[in-house]
Amino acid sequence: MKLITVKRETKNEARFTKKMGVLQTKVTYIKMLFLNIPVKTLHKYRETYYGKIKDCEDCVLQA
Repeated sequence: MKLITVKRETKNEARFTKKMGVLQTKVTYIKMLFLNIPVKTLHKYRETYYGKIKDCEDCVLQA
């Protein structure tokens, strides 16, 4: 039995960008789990409308 695992999860979320406005996109979270309890989000990224992968730090969460 592993104590620490890493899990990748994808959710659909509404994001807001200055150029395109509200955008429904798939956001992927990479989380570290300790005994299947989420401890820390290691990284999160999203796929843009044009198919590029971007970090979620460069978009505003609220409109």
